[in-house]
Amino acid sequence: MAINLQKVTIEKQGDTHSIDLTKKDNNKEIVINLNWSQGETKKGFFASLLGGNNAIDLDLGCFYELADGSKNVIDGVQFSKGNGGPKDRKTRQGRYTDSPWVWHTGDDRGAAAGSGENIIVNPNNSIKRMVIYCFIYEGVAKWSETNGVVTIKVSGNPDIEVEMGKQNDSKKFCAIAEILFSPTSLQVKKLVTFHNSHSDCDKMYNWGMQWSAGSK
Repeated sequence: MAINLQKVTIEKQGDTHSIDLTKKDNNKEIVINLNWSQGETKKGFFASLLGGNNAIDLDLGCFYELADGSKNVIDGVQFSKGNGGPKDRKTRQGRYTDSPWVWHTGDDRGAAAGSGENIIVNPNNSIKRMVIYCFIYEGVAKWSETNGVVTIKVSGNPDIEVEMGKQNDSKKFCAIAEILFSPTSLQVKKLVTFHNSHSDCDKMYNWGMQWSAGSK
């Protein structure tokens, strides 16, 4: 595990890092960001993946379980494509201001937006656990070339980074990290396991939800 004043990088599969949520400046939102391909090479990089000027569609999502036992999943397949769903109204993107206290800010459809995709969590002690994942909705599964990084940002603490690394796997679905919540802390565990589908990931991490082809 690499640590500096600005960030903590969880390098090994199975390793964890915890954040104390009792600090006075930890009352703000928790931001979970997925970014892939960096800097000025982004356009050419995505073009090289699929050919021509098409960008790979890499999507961020999560399984979440609340303290009352209710469970669900949020990602770009579950809601309409684009930036819909305000954070104060419950949609298939979730909701920040009330249950489920988890909100996906919108689907990044390619290389034009440099900030990647974000899930924002309201730290009000209503969330029990999450599994953060990404998947390649379109394009070939060339994970080793994506430079995918999930960053968990909590005010007053170094960012926690989970890098996918130079992985080679034909499966298009990757569970990147598990986050366990308690009233006083959150714990991030590096997973980086590959799956054929949401359903396969569900079975591996014991979510127990029912799935049908194409949607939850």
